[in-house]
Amino acid sequence: MPMITKTVKIDENNIDEALIKEAGEIIKRGGLVAFPTETVYGLGGDALNPESSKKIYAAKGRPSDNPLIVHIYRIEDLYEIVEEVSDNAKKVMDAFWPGPLTMIFKKKDKVPFETTGGLDTVAVRFPIHPTAMAFIEASGGFVAAPSANISGRPSPTLAKYVCEDLDGRVDMIIDGGNIPIGLESTIVDMTGEKPMILRPGFVSREMLEEVLGEVCVDPTILDANSTERPKAPGMRYRHYAPKADMIIVRGDSDRVVAKIKEMGQNKECTVLCVSEHVNEFAGMKVKDVGSEKDYNEIAASLYRVLRECDDENTALILSESFSDKGIGAAVMNRLIKAAGHKIIDV
Repeated sequence: MPMITKTVKIDENNIDEALIKEAGEIIKRGGLVAFPTETVYGLGGDALNPESSKKIYAAKGRPSDNPLIVHIYRIEDLYEIVEEVSDNAKKVMDAFWPGPLTMIFKKKDKVPFETTGGLDTVAVRFPIHPTAMAFIEASGGFVAAPSANISGRPSPTLAKYVCEDLDGRVDMIIDGGNIPIGLESTIVDMTGEKPMILRPGFVSREMLEEVLGEVCVDPTILDANSTERPKAPGMRYRHYAPKADMIIVRGDSDRVVAKIKEMGQNKECTVLCVSEHVNEFAGMKVKDVGSEKDYNEIAASLYRVLRECDDENTALILSESFSDKGIGAAVMNRLIKAAGHKIIDV
């Protein structure tokens, strides 16, 4: 029998302390609460309670070897759950915490293997969203939280999509309105000789290299056939996917437009493109993902647009490819995984 999910609205500029305390008590007694962050909505449970982590996996239908991220609300709490914080990690913390960046460390025994997907490492993030920070504090300081969606689907940037996926599966949903960034956090593994990006995000490789010097990128990030055990969320399993079949067309802009027109001829399909190309697809159903001059706008709209395609029962999505510079690397990472690595080069 499904549980009854309570949905509450909270204004980050005027946080209702009573509601936050109620949400925190749910976590402390082993329940689940979906909550807003600056990246996407998260599905929170007590990171130090193995039964809570099991509930998160069950609610999402998530493979249990796919690690969860532990969210903290103050720097000093990091030292309670990790073995060592390197000088490089401290540089990253100084530059990007609180914010949309997750780091991987060797874990202390305090963190159960149920939370880390069986690994001896733990992924940790210190979000900057006011509601998230208040909620984590009220919950005891350590909240395990993947994105608040059914595993494999586009991550939610609006509470209505959290409700669509998780109503009856969680105790509470905190509706904090629209999410500003719209893509999950950058994940950097700090346990090797060199820092390595395991998942691109708002904090780009270029931004990290300004702080650290050389930063590696895990070669399995875009490998559709990788069988490596994932060290971080989103590395191996199909993620961010709409219900529709989806194909990316990559290459010179003019050829991309021509190929999409050709592929969409006499077919019921939706085209994803930048604002500058909308008029090129006259007569076709188009989703404007934002201006090619503002990749933050594209990142913030990507999941919403994919969810809208689901709402409209789109059968086929044809998408332009985008630049892989800066946050564009994160956009393309999500887009390629959403398409199941189906790409046509022109």
